[in-house]
Amino acid sequence: MVSVAGMAFFITNLEPIKFWDFLSIILEGLGYQRPFIKLPTGVVWYIILLVKWIHEKFGLRTYNHSLSACYIVQLASRTRTFDCIAAQKHTGYSPVVSLEEGVSSTIQSFSHLARDSSLAYSRDFNEQSKVEKLLGGGKDILLWKDEKKTFTYFLVLVLLFYWFFLGGSTLTSSAAKFLLLLSAVLFGYGILPSNIFGFNVKRISPSCFELSETVIKDSIARIAFLWNMGFRNIRLLAKGDDWNTFFKVAGSLYLSKLMLQSFTWSIGLALVFAFTAFFVYEQYEPEIDGLAKFLFNYLKKSKVSLIRNVPAPVVSFLYDCKILHEHKAPAEGNDRKRLQ
Repeated sequence: MVSVAGMAFFITNLEPIKFWDFLSIILEGLGYQRPFIKLPTGVVWYIILLVKWIHEKFGLRTYNHSLSACYIVQLASRTRTFDCIAAQKHTGYSPVVSLEEGVSSTIQSFSHLARDSSLAYSRDFNEQSKVEKLLGGGKDILLWKDEKKTFTYFLVLVLLFYWFFLGGSTLTSSAAKFLLLLSAVLFGYGILPSNIFGFNVKRISPSCFELSETVIKDSIARIAFLWNMGFRNIRLLAKGDDWNTFFKVAGSLYLSKLMLQSFTWSIGLALVFAFTAFFVYEQYEPEIDGLAKFLFNYLKKSKVSLIRNVPAPVVSFLYDCKILHEHKAPAEGNDRKRLQ
């Protein structure tokens, strides 16, 4: 046994994590909104130095607070990684609990500091929100949790949007130029040496250009399903019996016509909406859900009230056309039986 008396060791969970990611996990677990506004460290540092100078100049009593702020900024704006190899080597150290379990236990212990302490709100920091479950693999991009990926994808999509829709060329010529440019870039990347001035050039794996048999089968099955569903709707329209299908198809085609009339701006708005709507919804999920529920109930009550005020012959016609399926008032039912 090697004596470790007097030796100093770093002890961590052996699971490195960035400081602000860790802080966001704690805040979300306690029910608070995670930080989403970022300020450059230099700007914050100069503001604190200015406050410190004012305290020194005018001899304010809060001088010690400015010193604490300087220390906090120094800690929060630097990355530190601690090596636990010595502890593992000399003492056989290994974490008792994982980082995930430790954070969950910590959040439960500080439930009295939660946003709604009366509910003692605390949740597993791995629990997914509705938006994360909906988006699946794209959550880090569309929820702005990985700023570099988000900005990269958004910039690429904006450039493609400009290339195809705002460049002044037709869609066909823009696609041809894009494929020509892509071919030149791929060929040039392929002939690059493996090492350029000490930097290693990673090769693109052939698997990036391959599609699995499952993906192909699923895609073909999806196309066949959409094709068959389209012909099914056409057959229903040809019979002339289903007014519900007629209104759905007519409404869909009319909306498509409006979108095609302003196709360019529709794509632009959809691009902006995709990168903002999910982020906003995750931040204000309870409020938006409450508003949606209120509007749904209001429309439901309005529908019932409207049906009650519609003349009985019209109600009977709508039911025969299968446009109305529910919310039939007793009086309307009696009127309909009387008509029959």
